[in-house]
Amino acid sequence: MTGRRSATCSPIIGILLLAAGNGHAACEEIAVRLNQAGFYPDAAKRAVVSSPSLAPLEWKLTDRQGETVHRGTTSVFGEDAASGEHVHLVDFSDYREKGEGFRIESGCVASHPFDIADAPYGDLKFDAFAYFYHNRSNVPIDAAFAGTKWARPAGHPQETASCRSGVDGHGNEWPGCDYTLDLTGGWYDAGDHGKYVVNAGITVWTLLNVYERQKALRKPDTFADARAAIPEADNGTNDLLDEVRVELEFLLRMQAPPEATAQVPVGVKANQENLRFDTIDAGGMAHHKIADENWTPLPVPPHLDDEERVLYPVSTAATLNLAATAAQCARIWRTIDEVFADRCRNAAERAYAAAVRNPEVYFIADFEGSGMYGDSNLDDEFFWAAAELFVTTGEHRYYDALSSSTHFRAPIRVEPSWPRVAQLGVISLALVPNRLSSEEVEALRARLLNAAIRFREQRRRSGYHIPYNAAYPWGSNSNILNRAIILALAHDFTGNEEYRSAVIDAMDYVLGRNPLDQSYVAGYGERPLQNPHHRFWAPSLDPSLPPPPPGALSGGPNSTSAPDVVAQELREKECAPQTCWRDDIRAYSLNEVAINWNAPLVWVATWLDE
Repeated sequence: MTGRRSATCSPIIGILLLAAGNGHAACEEIAVRLNQAGFYPDAAKRAVVSSPSLAPLEWKLTDRQGETVHRGTTSVFGEDAASGEHVHLVDFSDYREKGEGFRIESGCVASHPFDIADAPYGDLKFDAFAYFYHNRSNVPIDAAFAGTKWARPAGHPQETASCRSGVDGHGNEWPGCDYTLDLTGGWYDAGDHGKYVVNAGITVWTLLNVYERQKALRKPDTFADARAAIPEADNGTNDLLDEVRVELEFLLRMQAPPEATAQVPVGVKANQENLRFDTIDAGGMAHHKIADENWTPLPVPPHLDDEERVLYPVSTAATLNLAATAAQCARIWRTIDEVFADRCRNAAERAYAAAVRNPEVYFIADFEGSGMYGDSNLDDEFFWAAAELFVTTGEHRYYDALSSSTHFRAPIRVEPSWPRVAQLGVISLALVPNRLSSEEVEALRARLLNAAIRFREQRRRSGYHIPYNAAYPWGSNSNILNRAIILALAHDFTGNEEYRSAVIDAMDYVLGRNPLDQSYVAGYGERPLQNPHHRFWAPSLDPSLPPPPPGALSGGPNSTSAPDVVAQELREKECAPQTCWRDDIRAYSLNEVAINWNAPLVWVATWLDE
């Protein structure tokens, strides 16, 4: 769909004549924002009008011919700190007719045109999933699957690396290790060419949970064999599993060999001068990441990256991420590929034992060339790994570990993210058949429902009516979508339509119902993402390079940190939290893309399209 403009009114900003208290006309600016990808006929349909008016405004819904098919008045929310605006809510959920080219009009402004259709996300789930094929390492990206403009030679076709040694940013001399690993394959994590185990963990879990949820609840298999555009299609295996196996194979390679030792700081949670290095039995532990020795400039396609690749030390966090996802792998592949399932289970159990043996090896190696992904609290990772191993094996030792954790009973107050993963264990225990008692499963589901209620009710305190009323950190769009996963599960468990409505509100925000009138998803809406921080999708710097493919998700507004020049400029202007974003390739803290952000987009789009 293309945007259409009236001869007299802008579809975004216009002038509304309101009767002032003294009887004179006053001119006020307003704007209408909504989901630019469209709506389901039988579900929530909302828009937000930005206007200083203290009184409700009249609105109408017009069809493609400009005829009014529905009308009403706005609900006044008032001042909204997150957007920095005075806003009104339009709710047209009770209009259920399908069609194309609808608009919401209020005064002399109108929304972008939109559709009401049976499957507005029919393509989105597959496009969001395609992100992972586009970002595969070591294989050529084939035009037959990715499209001609996104085809490229293989990046890093053979990766054998040893541990990084030398002086870090605080003057500590890291000793390296006495072995090398073949780390070929997997996905590039984000806009750079690093591959990070702790970010891979939540990504792999989220995608595999799409499969596990559909199987547990007897839902249609969205990614059944030959439905996605990947080279492995038509091999007899679910396409989602084929794609995730690419990353699982890489994660298994990141495990240190059985007799490995490592010299690392133990018990130190932040880098500092004069670190002490202790020798540990590192067999079974996972290395934290592999990345370039130095940052590459923008743009550098992966096949032209000539930086030396270096392996970083083992960490307890990475080890537990491996244990959790390899355990998940073991139970899923048990009936698909028994040899691979056994390999995953062995890796998971070795990793968990290694983490128990080395519970305080925090990642603090501060070098240039890649992101840190450091985590100073690992209680949640221990719980998550124990939960996944218990679901897979049913062994009492894992039950003892998970049931003695505070995370087994504590309220869920926030959405999952790469450093906060206890919720993943709760979801697996509450959803996937296992040996917990029915009372324990119900208690875990009740905790998820209580979290969903809190998230759902936060819409009342949000001017843009989204289930989020917190800070907007780096990757805030994924925070909102990860909340949507918990809300969707609440709907699965109860059938309560209000949870589905809240999931739609979260997706509405990502696809345009926000103060920037921005769809944060490439290829979707009138104002889609165009210039993410990515070294290959970079036409603003090199016109020969492609734009982001449809389905790539921007990290979104970041009001809590400003490390790049674009973020600093916005901070100086005192941007409201939801407006601290620009579609600028330089804005890595605002506009980067990442595997752990696209994974919940796949999950939510798949759930909604069921």
